[in-house]
Amino acid sequence: MYSIFHFWHQLVQKKEKFEKVRKLDKFPFPKEMLSCSNEGVFPDLAIKINTQGHFSGGELVELKDSSVYNISSFNSTIPTGKKNIRNIVTSETGNVFRQMQEAGDDVFSLEVRDVYYLVRGRKSGHQKICLVHGSFFETIPAEELVGETFSQVVDEELNDPDINDNVKKKLKGALSRQDIFSRVRSVDKASVSMRFRVLVEVKPDANILSPKHYPEILDDTLNLICPFYTEDEKEELISNVASVIGLDKLNKLGIFPIKHPLNGWFLVFQVKL
Repeated sequence: MYSIFHFWHQLVQKKEKFEKVRKLDKFPFPKEMLSCSNEGVFPDLAIKINTQGHFSGGELVELKDSSVYNISSFNSTIPTGKKNIRNIVTSETGNVFRQMQEAGDDVFSLEVRDVYYLVRGRKSGHQKICLVHGSFFETIPAEELVGETFSQVVDEELNDPDINDNVKKKLKGALSRQDIFSRVRSVDKASVSMRFRVLVEVKPDANILSPKHYPEILDDTLNLICPFYTEDEKEELISNVASVIGLDKLNKLGIFPIKHPLNGWFLVFQVKL
């Protein structure tokens, strides 16, 4: 059985390894649980799909390592809570599809996948590690974020009254899709091609590593952080973790809610490193 809860349990069992690995991608992740593993290409890790049982599996995990208590920038891929695998696997000859298929996954049987970010920060000999659901960073949809950002650019730069509002509207619409930045553009007589990249920085109030904004995330802890919207969902999260690690270990965890200023409540499962 595979799921993000099983994955986190494996991290807990090997938690002493975090002190020894200088780069997060060198951590001994449980290979038997993964359908793909990449470096520099989203996703860094993907959990295998379950064909039966309570958990669907299939979660996607991106690694974010930092030498300070700030989350490193997101390059090209805007953080989201869920992604459609068809937007990631655009070719059945690609490396991600090949790895998933060789691992035994029916890749498109689970199209919409939950996304988690394994975030580590270090400071003054201490570290904080959070396996956090992507909705922590996605307070508005990615398309809306891109669209509104470039709307600001259009309004700021094209302020000539002679420019038709319909032209501005069409331009804003054309720049609202994240996928247009991943395409390689070629220009006649140019000896190079170009591809634009979106650089996404986490604002302070969404920096889960920040002692100021999230003092509950203590130094030298490993945390699983999941969203919940009702008390029933909160209890289901606790039940899911308990079914993986057992009640004895559950009772030894720190379990508490934290409030995101823009995106509601998240439940934290915390263990000391």
